[in-house]
Amino acid sequence: MTDSGRGAGPDFIEALARGLGVLRSFRSGTPTQTLSEIAARTGLARPTVRRILITLEALGYVRGADRGYALTPRVLDLGMAYVNALSMWDVARPHMEKLVAQTNESTSMAQLDGGDIVYVARVAVPKIVTLAVTIGTRFPAPATSMGKVLLAALPAADLPAVLAEPSRSGITPRWQPTAAELDASLREVRAKGWALADQDLAPGIRSVATGVRDGDGNVVAAINVTVHAAETSVETLLEGHLPKLLRTAADISHDWSLTAAVPAVTV
Repeated sequence: MTDSGRGAGPDFIEALARGLGVLRSFRSGTPTQTLSEIAARTGLARPTVRRILITLEALGYVRGADRGYALTPRVLDLGMAYVNALSMWDVARPHMEKLVAQTNESTSMAQLDGGDIVYVARVAVPKIVTLAVTIGTRFPAPATSMGKVLLAALPAADLPAVLAEPSRSGITPRWQPTAAELDASLREVRAKGWALADQDLAPGIRSVATGVRDGDGNVVAAINVTVHAAETSVETLLEGHLPKLLRTAADISHDWSLTAAVPAVTV
């Protein structure tokens, strides 16, 4: 069994874990799957997968397709519930839109999930890039500017366990650093307060990122500016776009801290 592995303790609900494993088996490049394919990917028995799919279909999260099953847009509710619970998009959106207007380049926000980054907010401009990015897209953290920022912010004791988790992105990055190379890179990020990824993930993708902080100064997300390497040099990215990015991150951090400080009111 892969994503739907057994947990520990009497309170672990294995049926729920199996259902989530079935949902996670739908990845980029596999929008539609047969029952057999899902069983093979999750490691679950076909009868179990069938019951889970029937349940998910009744709840509106999957639908029957020409070649098996496909997710429905209702699945987005699961991810957006997380984003909306943090007021992340509401706080970040105006600042990200302003940054895009200033740079004419796309900007995204991500958080760490194991050894991957997961995109939680994005304002894009039409550009031809080698990798499609949407909310929920995940990439291996070490090969991305946002990932470097988030990894650099982790307590040293937590970093080995995070890096040991296998990526669920399905992407093989160009840059696969040794432990020493990654350590040196993260030390540099801590010293500078920002990170550069120059085609580390894939050809043509160049980005710079910095952290978004809460009221206690903890890095809770990362925000970037992404450019096409054939159009924008490293010098332009760092000298032209980075100062604007740093200001945007500071503004989002400020507003986020204010939002978090407002007490909840029960009517």
